[in-house]
Amino acid sequence: MHADGFFEWLGQALGAIIRFVVDSLSWLFNLLAHAGGNFVEGLSRTLGMDTSLISIIALVIGLMFLYSALRAFMRASIFLGVIWLILGLWLLSWIIH
Repeated sequence: MHADGFFEWLGQALGAIIRFVVDSLSWLFNLLAHAGGNFVEGLSRTLGMDTSLISIIALVIGLMFLYSALRAFMRASIFLGVIWLILGLWLLSWIIH
């Protein structure tokens, strides 16, 4: 009977540790998801755009176009820089109201 009590205690202790780890990770991921949601909501509200995934992807692509334009201008490639700049500004003006 003493052995059953020990293994029962060991199972409860291990279960409590696992439960603590799972609850901690759940809390952490909920915190990160809430922070990410607040970030996207604030960004989209400030820019005046929708919070859809397509709008966020279009924003990232538009910023990448502007970055490419900046790099092209730094390489003294005026024609390519103007093309990237027009594409980036066109895309950003399309999603930002």
